Amino acid sequence: MNLIRKRAYSRAGLIGNPSDGYHGKTISAIVRNFCAEVVLYEWDSLDIVLAENDRARFASIYDLARDVKLHGYYGGIRLVKATIKRFVDYCQAQNIKLHDRNFSVRYQTNIPRQVGMAGSSAIIVATLRCLMEFYEVEIPKEVQPSFALPIEREELGITAGLQDRVIQVYEGVVYMDFDPAREYSVRGFPSYHYEPLDPALLPSLYLSYHTDLSEPTEIFHNDIRGRFNRGEPKVVNAMKHCASLATRGRAALLRGDYQELGRLINENFDTRRSIYNLPPWQVEMVEVARRCGASAHFSGSGGAIVGIYEDDTMYRRLNEHLAKLHCATIRPNVVP
Repeated sequence: MNLIRKRAYSRAGLIGNPSDGYHGKTISAIVRNFCAEVVLYEWDSLDIVLAENDRARFASIYDLARDVKLHGYYGGIRLVKATIKRFVDYCQAQNIKLHDRNFSVRYQTNIPRQVGMAGSSAIIVATLRCLMEFYEVEIPKEVQPSFALPIEREELGITAGLQDRVIQVYEGVVYMDFDPAREYSVRGFPSYHYEPLDPALLPSLYLSYHTDLSEPTEIFHNDIRGRFNRGEPKVVNAMKHCASLATRGRAALLRGDYQELGRLINENFDTRRSIYNLPPWQVEMVEVARRCGASAHFSGSGGAIVGIYEDDTMYRRLNEHLAKLHCATIRPNVVP
């Protein structure tokens, strides 16, 4: 049996987010502590196997209500199905004939759900890697993020940007510039400037995520898109400023100025806070980390934070104080 096993990892948006969805710039790092793994093998029929997280059996009505409150109504199976559908669409558009062998596919993930750590896009990227190998179809690397994005945006109606897909495809650390002036087309898909950076440049990073509370990404993004599209100056200028922080953050990273990078990370959160109505429990995570002496900013859409710490003493302090907020704190593994 030809068994194909592929992984895609969580990520931390270091600086610039959420401007990636608004023609901005970001720096993001892969987080190998968590991953989605997809296994695909030849089978008589095309089967998608429910994962543990796709729950359909509950201990009680209260158990069901708690699960929905924590994780929403959607499991990963819709992501797998939508990826397969889009893969077929791509191959038909490229006049690629697929062989007629069927397969069984299943996924599992340990990425914390709905705390802004890119769990959904990880399932999509890992599924795509399996499909490319099974059908011997190579989608160019610079196309894969733009291939993956509409799976959530168009097929499933989930607000999302390119950042997560870029870092999960390229891995390591990547500086991304989504300025329309940097756009070019590959096989009919838009691509932008993606610059891998040496992970050795990174300072000591921590990542902390809430283990009890969560909020679906589609709720978090509220009406920022509409306000941006209507040209609301406060939102437009905030996104431009976040993008400029990524540019300055890249320069600080390259010259090893971690004090400046930490200041920019803090400024990124303050800018974000000026246009979003953020849940108090998410803001408290940032404020507690800052009181410990670390920098802090959302690593994604909310529910997890990332920043720079100085030494082991500060890291232990972060662990201790954030644990009181029901948060788990880790040192992200960026390289294998």
